[in-house]
Amino acid sequence: MASRKFTRRRFIASTAVLAAPYLRTSHAAGSLAVGFWDHWVPGANNVLTAMCNEWAAREKVDLKIDYIPSQGNKNMLTIAAEAQAKAGHDMLAFPTWQPADKGHLLEPVDDVMKTLLAANGAVTPLIEYLAKSDGKWIAIPATPGSQIKGPCGRIDLLKQHAGLDVQKMYPAGAAPDKALSEAWTWDAFLVAAQKCHKAGVPFGIGLGQTPDSVDTMGALFSAYGAVLVDAKGNVTVKSDAVREVLEYMKKLVAVLPGDVFAWDDASNNRWLVAGKGALIMNPPSAWAVAKRDAPKVAEQLWTFPTPRGPKGRYQPYLPYFWGIWKFSKNKDAGKSLLAHISQRSAVEKMVAASQGYDIPAFAKLNDFRTWAEEGPPKGTLSHYPPKPGQILSVSAFPAPPKIAAQIYVQAVMTKMVGKAVQESVDKSIAWATSELEGFMRT
Repeated sequence: MASRKFTRRRFIASTAVLAAPYLRTSHAAGSLAVGFWDHWVPGANNVLTAMCNEWAAREKVDLKIDYIPSQGNKNMLTIAAEAQAKAGHDMLAFPTWQPADKGHLLEPVDDVMKTLLAANGAVTPLIEYLAKSDGKWIAIPATPGSQIKGPCGRIDLLKQHAGLDVQKMYPAGAAPDKALSEAWTWDAFLVAAQKCHKAGVPFGIGLGQTPDSVDTMGALFSAYGAVLVDAKGNVTVKSDAVREVLEYMKKLVAVLPGDVFAWDDASNNRWLVAGKGALIMNPPSAWAVAKRDAPKVAEQLWTFPTPRGPKGRYQPYLPYFWGIWKFSKNKDAGKSLLAHISQRSAVEKMVAASQGYDIPAFAKLNDFRTWAEEGPPKGTLSHYPPKPGQILSVSAFPAPPKIAAQIYVQAVMTKMVGKAVQESVDKSIAWATSELEGFMRT
């Protein structure tokens, strides 16, 4: 039987009403090759696969799905190889900075995004900063992999040694205690870290060169208004705010584990699950592993927002995106699949499958019951999704994305902290100035 093309007109009709069950359309022709991020949470990939296969069966598409791990940067290597060869998958999952970097090779998806925004609510300006190029949407915010890296703390140890009742401050299924949450500042964080260090259960804040460390420092710098490069591309690292952060970090480093400058993204997870300390900055993956490997530790873990700084409460945010290559031979089918797996019912299934790890980008998709019901302890993720008054933060914002990506990948902020601790604040700022000026030239 002859194949029928999945035309643009049919695609628009199929995505017109995403709030309702996905509208049956004329069948798509041909094949579609997709590369998704290989999820950390066991079973999460299976749910996404099932939804995609459901769509493929209905639309008569020969769908091929690969799950590409981020471990060893295999996903980044795949993206780079396909961009160079202009061949490979039709659609890929792109980490935070990749849409901006590969924007000239990505198919605009304004039509899909317009429908999703109408159905799912607005997105933070940060999403536009990362996924728009020359005024056009070049990627869709993906639910799998998108995460917030706020504090995950031990209920018992924080209460016993630091006098912090995190369940009272951020109660399950209820609004934060106004007085206690307002008092949860970076200064209070330092005091609590000092007390827990004295008790032999220090905070485990990584200062290595991988995302967990970089994201934590990005939120702290933003909370103090410490910007390394501004939105116009001006180097602004020589500021009182940057100096204040570095002086603060010299005090904090003194009460952290001695090897935190060598930590990677697994170090803080292992450290918390092993029961060695009172708090880390991480998405719920550490808690999920503790449920399996150290249930007694998991029962004492509570996830809650970052401290507040002089410029606000900045949450370390790391979004993922889905994009379609311009060289794809089945772009409209790719857009149809994107629409299908971005509707509310699909996103809710993905959040549940990830045990609440994944954070949707759209304003109307942060009310799922998963976060309220996950446990033990029940409600441990109740305050994980972003709430009013919180600002989602990506390290190096608001620098132009191509400059910001270099700041991020080169871990300039954590290296600055290391130099401030080992040498001096002045030498740290001088080194960063030279590095940032070099980024401008390249």
